[in-house]
Order: sequence, then structure tokens, then C-alpha cells
Amino acid sequence: MMEPKHQPELDPNKDDLPLRANTNHVLVRHYVLDLTVDFQKKVIGGNIVLFLEPGKGAVSLAFSEDPHPQDAGDVEQASCFTSTHVPDDAGPNLDQKSGVSKLPWDDMNEDFTLILDCCDLLVSKVEEVDVSTVPELGDLLKGDTVDQDSQNSSFVLVQKLISIPSDRWRQQHDLYLQCSYASGVHTQPLLFHMDQWSLQVRKKGVQSPSDFPPCLRIWYETKPTGGSVRWTKDQDDRCCVYTMGSPINNRALFPCQEPPVAMSTWQACVKAPCEYTVLLSGENQASPMPEETGFLQWDYYVTMPMPASTFTIAAGKWQEARVRVHNLEEGESEEPCATLTCRGMTYTGSQPTDQSCDRKSSHPKLIFSAEEDEQSICSHVDYPCRFRLSTSRAQDVIPHRVFAPFCHLQKAETNVLPLLPLCLSAAHSLLGVHPFSRLDVLIVPPGFSSLGMASPHIIFLSQSVLAGERGLCGARLCHEIAHSWFGLAIGARDWTEEWISEGFATYLEDVFWAKVQQLGTREDEEQRRLKALLRWRRLKDELQNSDEELQVLRPNKDTTGEVSESGASVVKHALNPGKPFLQVHYLKGYFLLKCLASKVGEDEFLSFFRLFVRRFHGQLILSQDFLQMFLDTFPALSSQGLTLGAIYSDWLDTPGIPKWLEEISSTWTHTQPVKEVKEEVVKWMLLSGGVGKGTKRKRAEPKVHFKEMSPEQLVLLLEFLLEEAELSVSCLSLLQTTYSLRDQDAESTRHRTNPHWMQSRFQGREEEY
Repeated sequence: MMEPKHQPELDPNKDDLPLRANTNHVLVRHYVLDLTVDFQKKVIGGNIVLFLEPGKGAVSLAFSEDPHPQDAGDVEQASCFTSTHVPDDAGPNLDQKSGVSKLPWDDMNEDFTLILDCCDLLVSKVEEVDVSTVPELGDLLKGDTVDQDSQNSSFVLVQKLISIPSDRWRQQHDLYLQCSYASGVHTQPLLFHMDQWSLQVRKKGVQSPSDFPPCLRIWYETKPTGGSVRWTKDQDDRCCVYTMGSPINNRALFPCQEPPVAMSTWQACVKAPCEYTVLLSGENQASPMPEETGFLQWDYYVTMPMPASTFTIAAGKWQEARVRVHNLEEGESEEPCATLTCRGMTYTGSQPTDQSCDRKSSHPKLIFSAEEDEQSICSHVDYPCRFRLSTSRAQDVIPHRVFAPFCHLQKAETNVLPLLPLCLSAAHSLLGVHPFSRLDVLIVPPGFSSLGMASPHIIFLSQSVLAGERGLCGARLCHEIAHSWFGLAIGARDWTEEWISEGFATYLEDVFWAKVQQLGTREDEEQRRLKALLRWRRLKDELQNSDEELQVLRPNKDTTGEVSESGASVVKHALNPGKPFLQVHYLKGYFLLKCLASKVGEDEFLSFFRLFVRRFHGQLILSQDFLQMFLDTFPALSSQGLTLGAIYSDWLDTPGIPKWLEEISSTWTHTQPVKEVKEEVVKWMLLSGGVGKGTKRKRAEPKVHFKEMSPEQLVLLLEFLLEEAELSVSCLSLLQTTYSLRDQDAESTRHRTNPHWMQSRFQGREEEY
């Protein structure tokens, strides 16, 4: 095996993020984590047990492929490559002169290597787990002719365990847990090596993935500065920790397989001091148990296979929001919004069964009966799927909780908690079964990098959504809830196709939020157009001020989803520091969906969404999976020139603004809410031109009647005023007081009234004070 003598630091402006896990050779099917949160050292430490299954490329092979799909530059023998960790039993692997460890398999280049994605971790030991010592696991072999003492016995036991059917998942998880407590195999230690982006493990003499130990235990701890974990203080100045949605996902939290295709289940036992609450992406509502060391132990699990990147943890002195007593009268707090009648349909490929035409469209109606809606259509791997359960289909609001630091508890109780069941009900009425059985919402500490982040069973919300009116909080809840279907239950098979998650959630947030607000048809349409105009302006700004290569929604084009022979790949532009601040994949993806909806009508489009969810839940998709099914469902679109190639060319594979968007955007300025904003702009400009000129003497403010505006209108007003050459200082001050800008929500106005914005307006006019 050849590696670079010195790994150069990645240039985040042009280099990609490597995904080195050889998932084609071996797949991690289940993780059992046993971790302790140490707030004094700011580390999470313990062990993780991996249950492995040979992958589709698992043949008897001598590992000759370079597992690192990047330019190696000058190379020399791996024996000169520096290890980032010296195992306790390194022995002769330590160079006594240099004090540096060498790769521990210098003379074993034919042995198979398990490669896990990993960085910023301190790994102290990797051992093979002796699963044959678990008595109940042996019962799985009854009737099989397997030599219980052979090397093959452990392999067969683990494969039997992995293949237990989903209706026996409790037995399966109990056996996973028992195996995680089993002793290590001490006859032959496993060798391991770490570099910047991976943990590599070998067993001497093993040259095939099928002969590799099927169950491993890795002892490790995180680093305080690791990129996956944020140690900070909450708004009450109390210590807390949570995982971040960083470009490197969870590889600085635990060794794992990061490619999306490596979907797995997990169990986690997390120990934390007694005063802390531990929340985790698990489908059970964990009850803490006392632990011998005086800590509390929190146990979570999931039964739906998910990418390791979706694992989320948060530990802090959070308080649970409670429903106020007066809100319980007449069941007000649990009253769902009105049920939306969603037209059903049956997908039949390119030949719909009913060719009758909608009066508003030349496209065939999609006919689907309520009885058919209750039929389970599952194409995913076997797991306890909620889509198969009649109780889940009838559950419009799943069990939910809201947590916050004490100083934000009242706002969480008055803003978030009452809105949450309404948003959940609206989502259910449109998309059907909630993919996950419960939901926790956490108001995270300041410094959180976005307004929200969705993970299985848990949503992080920024404290910014608590300010101002409920609109931002409700819309953001709708956005994150939409990710339960698009982003989690249905994920992107190629990380670079982020629009599959974010574009869909942005589109659906408007639909859900309008449903919660119970808007009339006209009011709903006006609000949608106003939001579209604001997003259009934001997208134009981003496209004018970003690199063209970051404007492409399918950067890998026709090679999207492809990996190397081992399964390794890279994520294009993932480490570019400007990328996290761009919303192109949100906005351009949203407009693509609006374009498709305009071709068939929104009712038909939302019905198609519901059908798509039923067909693809529990799976990973690429852009073509969604688009091809859409085109097959509405075959008349081909006569209008809407083809897969045309969509790729106009929307996904090229930078810039698609022609449809250029044409349609002009219509959004002709709505009544926009006309009202323009009228207010005239008032403000007349006021700015008539006061505060050439004197320091305080004048009486002119009496002007300003129209009350919605948050979206206020955003548009400020954007129009920003385009003016100048505004008087008096005008700026009056803006603040007239609209109480500092009390508005963060997304709407507060970022437009920060000191930098005000300074740019005051510049050169200090004499007016």
C-alpha cells in the first residue's frame, strides 16, 4: 500500500472532502455506543461496537487499491508514513530514534484493510469482540451445521444476528447489546492506523472482507476542538454540548462510515452528570437510570437504517416546556388544524390508468382511492416501517416535547409548543404517515450556525426564531418537519445533491405554513408570490456574488452517485468556507419545484409528492429518481419540451438563472402586497428628502401615516430602501421606531438593522446629529 510521505493540508477553496470508507467491501450494519460526557475535560469518550457485513464488493482480494481518491503527489513506502496514534501495544512499531510510530503492517501489504471515516479522535484500542461467548446468540445457529469452534462461527453468528427479521427487532437489539458487553479476542490483536481522515484496521493474515472479524470494539475519545462537537454555554451561562451539522458530519464524534449508502441502525448508552438532560436521535423517549459512578445513564435506539451523519446528540441543563394550564381548556393546545383533502393516485409508470383530464390542466388526473392509500408499498430493506401500520396512518400528531434553557422557557411555551402540533398535523395531511414515531425540539445555544437543523426524532432550533411574531417560528418548524420526509426518510445518495433535501423543505414549508394559518385561496396566493419575490431577489444576489461552480445543483452531473471500486468517494466543494453561507441549493431547488408544479397544478403536484414518499421512503435517491418518476407520471409534459435532459441543462447542471425563472419573476411584482410596499417606499423617500438637511436643529417629525405591514412586506420595504442612493438620519431613526425593527424576527429584519447596516447609512453624515 502506497501513501504520500506528507499529506498536504487540504485547500478548502478547491479541494473536496474525502469519504474513505470502503463500503463496497464491508458495511457497518449496527453501532452500539457506550459513551460518557465529561464537561470538565470537554470530551466524549468510551467505546463503540461495530457489527459488520461483507459488502457487494467483498471478494477474496489482496488490497491493492489506493483507498484515498485524491492526488497522492510524491509517494514512498508506507513504512515512512507517520501515524497519528501509537497503540498501547505498539512495541516494535515505534521507531526508537525518531519516537514516531510506523504503519504497523509494513510487511503485510496483502492483508485486507477496513477503512472508517474518522478525524479529530484519539483512538486507544481496536479489538475483535468474541461474540461466541454470548449464550443466547448461539441459539440462532440451532439446526445449522456450523463448527462452533471455527473462525467461521463468529462470522455466521453475526450474519444471523444482522438478518433477524424486523418483527423481532427487540430480540435483535437485546442481542446486539449483549454482544457489545462480550470480551475481546486476545489471541491476536488488531492493528490500526490513523491519518487525517480515516481509521484503518487490519488483522494479520486476513486477506478477504469475508474473513475479517465481524464485530469490532473501538476505544476512543473526542477532542475538545473536534469539528463535529460543539462545547459551549447556553443562554443561562451553563455548560452544554451538542453535535454540529458541519461539513465533516459525525466523523469527529465516532469512527463510522460516512457515505450515505452506509445506512445502519444504532443503540447508544450515554452517561452524563445527574443535573444534565441528554437528548439523542432515538425513537424511544429515554428515562434516565442511575449509574454506579453517580452519573445518569440515557439509553436510546433506532430501528430504521439511517446514514451515520444523521446521528445527533445534545446534553445540557435543558428545561422541558409545559402546556400552560389555561391552554388546556377545551383542548385548545392539542387542536389540530383542519384536515386537508389530498387527492390520491396510483403511479403506473408511463401509462396512467385514468386518462380523464382536469378542467384546469391537459394532464391526466391521478386517481387513487383511500383504500389503496392504506396499502403498504415498501421497497426498502426490512425494518419496522410505520407506513405499514394503520395506527401510524391515523396519527396526524406524533408525541412531541420542547426543551430550552430556563431563560427561554416561557417563549418556548408560548411560541413553539402551541405551533408544533399544528405544523405536524399540516404535514401529515399533505404527505401522510410521519416517518418517525416521536419528536423532540431543542432551542440550542447562541452561536448555532443556522435557524434550524433536523435529525431523526430531534430538531435543533435557533433562539432567533423566538423573536418577533410567530411567523418565523412556524415557518421554520414547517421547514424542519418537512425534512422528516425529504432529507431523512428519503435521503440523497450523493451528498452534493443537497437540493433534494433543502429545495424540497423550502417548497413544502410554504405549503405547510399556509395550511396552519388556514389562509384563503387569494391570501395564500399573495403570500406565496411575495415569498417567491423575496427568494428570487436573494437568489439573484447570491448568483452575482458566488463562484459559478457553487451554483450547480448536480456538480457531479452524469457521474453523480458513482464511487470508486472500494466505495470511497469525495464530496465536491464540501470544505469551501463560502459554501455553508450560500442558499443556492435551497432557493434554486425551491424554484425548480415551483416550475414543475406550474406545469401540472399544485394539487396534482402535492398528490405526486405523497405518492413519491410512499414509493421511496426508507431509501436514498438521486435527482433522476424524482424527475423521471414525475415525467412518467405526467407524460403529456414531453410534448411541451420538458424532458430529463432539459431539466438537467436548465436547472441542475449549469450555473446561473434558468429561463423560466427569469420570465415568471416579473409577475410577482404585480400583487397587491408588493404594490403596497412600493407606495410606502415613496412615502419614505419623500420624507427622507424633506427633513434633516443642513442643520443640527431638531425639527418636528412630519405627520405621515404609514401602513401596517406583514413581516415579508417589511423585508421587501427595507430591501427597496437599501437600493436608494441615500436616506436621511432622521428617516433611519423613524424607521426603527415606526416598525419596532429591533423587536422583529431575525430572518425578516434584524439582520438588516444591525450596526454595520446603520453605519453604512450614517457614513459621512454625522453632522446631521
